This record gives sequence, C-alpha cells and structure tokens, in this order.
Amino acid sequence: MTQATTAATPVLKGMKERELKLVLKTVRDLRKRLLTKENILEWDKTETFPEEAIRKMLEPEVGLQLLFIPEAYGGVGGGARDCCAVVREVSKICLGLSTAFFAIQLGSDPLLVGGTEAQKEKWLGAIADGQALVAYAVTEPDAGSNLASLETTAEPVTNDAGDITGYTINGSKIFISTGGYADFITLLANAPEGPTFFVVEKGTPGFEQAKGEEKHGIRASNTSPLYFSNVFVPVENLIGAVPGKGLHQANQVFGYTRVMVGAMALGVAEAALEIAVPYAKKRIQFGGPLSEKQGYTHKLIVPNVARLEAGTAYMEELTTRLDAGEEDLQVEGSICKFFLSEAANKTADDCIQAMGGYGYVSEYEVEKLKRDVKITCIYEGTSEIQQSIISTFRWKKTRKTKGAYYAEMVREMAAMADTLSDPAYGLYSGAAAALNEAIDVAHSRKLTRQQAVMFHLADMMTFVEVGVAMARKTAGLVRAGAKTASRSAVMNRIFAREVARLVANSALTVVMGTGTVDAAAVSDFKQKTALDSLLYNQEGLLADMDAAADMIFGRS
Repeated sequence: MTQATTAATPVLKGMKERELKLVLKTVRDLRKRLLTKENILEWDKTETFPEEAIRKMLEPEVGLQLLFIPEAYGGVGGGARDCCAVVREVSKICLGLSTAFFAIQLGSDPLLVGGTEAQKEKWLGAIADGQALVAYAVTEPDAGSNLASLETTAEPVTNDAGDITGYTINGSKIFISTGGYADFITLLANAPEGPTFFVVEKGTPGFEQAKGEEKHGIRASNTSPLYFSNVFVPVENLIGAVPGKGLHQANQVFGYTRVMVGAMALGVAEAALEIAVPYAKKRIQFGGPLSEKQGYTHKLIVPNVARLEAGTAYMEELTTRLDAGEEDLQVEGSICKFFLSEAANKTADDCIQAMGGYGYVSEYEVEKLKRDVKITCIYEGTSEIQQSIISTFRWKKTRKTKGAYYAEMVREMAAMADTLSDPAYGLYSGAAAALNEAIDVAHSRKLTRQQAVMFHLADMMTFVEVGVAMARKTAGLVRAGAKTASRSAVMNRIFAREVARLVANSALTVVMGTGTVDAAAVSDFKQKTALDSLLYNQEGLLADMDAAADMIFGRS
C-alpha cells in the first residue's frame, strides 16, 4: 500500500489517502459505540484497564494494530504519517487507550528493526492476528531512561556440547505500559556481550507481571512493574539472534517513537481546545461571550493554537522524511516530542483556566485531559532528557559544520523574506543567526559544561527549527494559493514573534548568565546578533491575534 509519487520526489512509505481516511473514520466511530464519553470517564474514575475494549480494537473488523505491521507479516504497512494521524485521533478520545495502543507498537519495534524473519513471522503475525497485547520492557528502578546502566541480566545457558540453548533472566522493570496484561514483552537485558532484546511470554516460570500503579493520569492504561527470577527464555527468543545489539536497536526507533508521543500530545491538546472554544462562544460574561474578550482569547487560546500549528508543521515535515527512508533522525524526534508535549501541557492547563470552575469538574473532561497529557512530558524520555539530547548533538553538529547547519536556515529564511512580503521570515532568519552566535560563544568560553546553558540552547534550537518548519509550510501554502494560506500566515507571524523573543532572552542568558563573559564581548555579541530587533519587533502582534481569534472562534 505504498504511495506512488512523481519521478521528482521520493517514494513515501505509507497508505493511500483514502485508506487512511477510512481508518480515521473507524476510530471516530469507536467513540460512538465502544469508547463513549461515559465509558472513558468511568474507566478514568475507577482506574480500570479496559482489556476487553482494547482487544476489540485489535479484532479483524477494527484491526488498528495492522497499521504499523508490514504487509509481509499480515499488516497494512502504514508509514510514520499514518501512525501519527491515527494515534493523534485515538488520543483525542483518551490518552490512556492511546498509550495501550502505542505500547503494542512500541513493543513490536525491536522485532521490526532487529528480528529475524522467523521471529517477525511468529510474533508480528500474532500481533496482526489480534492475538497479542505487547509491552516494551526497558525502564528500570535505578537506571531510568539511561539504557547504558541496565541491571537486569541475561546469563547464557549451555548444553553438554557447550551450545547456548537459552538465557536466564534476573532483574526488574518499572513503569511498563500494559505490562500487567501483555501476552508477551520485548525485554532489554544485559547479556555478556551487552544489552540484548528478548521476547518473554506471559506465564513463563519466574516472570511476574505485578499490580498496576495508581497514577495521576492515563488511568485507563496499565502501568506495571515486572519481575524476573531465574526466568528461562530459549535462544530463539533472542531478538535478531545476535546478542549485544540492543542499544543499537533501541536507538534506531527513538526518532520514530518520540514523534509518536508528540502526536499523542497533539491529539490531547486538540481535544481540550475542542471543548474550550465552543464553551467560550456560549459563555456570557460582562455583557458578551468570552470569545469576544481579548483577555480571554489572546492569553488562553490564540498563543496555544499558534504553537500547536507550528508543532504540527514540524511533525508533518519529520514524518515525511521518515517515510522517505531517512535515518539518524533521533534529534528531530526529540525536538518533536519536547516541543509538542510541552505545548500540549500548556494548552490543557490554559483550557482549564479558560473554563473556570467548569474546567475543574470531571464531567467536562478538560481536567482529565490535563492530568493525562502531563505524561507525554515524561515517558519515552523526560523533557529534560530531550533538552540534553537536543543541545548536545546540535552543538556538536554546529561545530562539525563550522556553523553551516544553522547558517543555511538563516539564508533560507532570508530568501523567503526577500520574496514574500511578511516579517515572519526575517524574524526566523535573525533568530537562527543569533542562535548560531550563541552556540559559538558557549563553545569558545566553555559554557557548554553548564547544564543550564545547554538547556537554554536546547530551547532556542527547538523553537528555531520548529519555526523554520512552520515557515516552509506557510510559504508553500501562500505560493500555491491554498485556502488555508491566510490562516497559516497569521499563525506563522504570531509564532515567529514568540521565537524571536525566546531566542533573544535565552541568548542573553547564555552569554551573560554565568558572569564569565566580559562586558566588551557581551556588547559585541548584542551588536552582531541585532538582539534588540528580535526582542522588540512586536509590531502588528495584537492585530494578528485579533485575526487569529476571528478564525478560531468563527467571528465575523
């Protein structure tokens, strides 16, 4: 079901548009009969893992898991764009259910990237047939997300001839999504050759799937600790048949799985807005609807919509690159997850505020969405881990390319500014240039040794790269004369100003915050980067926010 493209563009992995629309319609239909609001609120209230409902979603008449299984193993071979679209739609209904669905996908990833043909046929075939809930068992009590510090061990077992017949697993895992109900798990453990993935089946002697944790949010998902006491797994369950490949296999999927978490966060944020926006149209305060009040729209709604549209542009660009076959996109995956999860968390929080007391009441769902979405800032690596990844690898890339990596963005955005009558592109160009200079100062002054500096660099890198993606999407829509071009242009200008402010403030913090850069060098930095033009270029912002509010709330 791979999409055909013109000779000038790469062939993109994934489903045809009409096929994806049918899958999305199936998800929406589930809300009407199986995943009703009443059921969702009840599962949340009682912290119930709805195993029966989830297994129904895997049955042939629904078969959502077929999306990420290759056609060769009984699936439909969906691409990253398809998986993001579906997980986004499921997350609008309930992030707990989406997490359970995502756990199946995540648990299958080690098999997809490293399994032998026999392993893929057996285990992926079982998933495709709807016979298996799956869990991905990596996180440990002491190691957390540091995969290099695993303590769970896998000791070889040999026969009389000295041949390895299997491995004995000892150790524990925590925070494993669907861990308590999984029919099999993909487990990362330390073999003598290094971290290695194994398949461990439910019911294997010594394998304990413990009681689920009581959680702040995503209560309809199961999150369980797992314990392994002399658990024997046969050698044929060693994924890929070669020990010591586990870290490589795990790193191969991070660029992909983290963008999925970004899509999950986006779906929750959109669900919150779909409740808060109609509410504002009906809620009368001080003689008029809230949707007419700038203090409401410009503070609580418009900035969030602009951020989410920018994040969507970045996600679309990244998933297209993944479907085109690009590899080594782990940093981009971190940027997508970091930006969208934080933006979604802010959106849900503001939607509670926007609805006042009603937002705090469970019946209106927004408070649940806020409790749920927070996990996207935590699982698959916390926001702070993403900041560390982003700043470290982008700093190294900038040095390796002698500044060319961000300089190319400076030139690209400047070229757009020259041909399109819109200040946003010039702001992005200036922000990318200031970022490049800040990285240079941080490197030359050895400021990169300070984590706080690196986090500020990560914030700048993230917002600049997301902004550039938004600019590219908007420019394409404008040049094509698309119906959505005017909306995209307004959101692009609003976000560009936010990027400019963030970069200006963070750049100054990097250069001045440690107190080790002399006044002359600071002055030179300010002049070279024209920070004042970034910090104070807010002309037309309120007019653009008025226009955005008109579009969001359908105001005439």
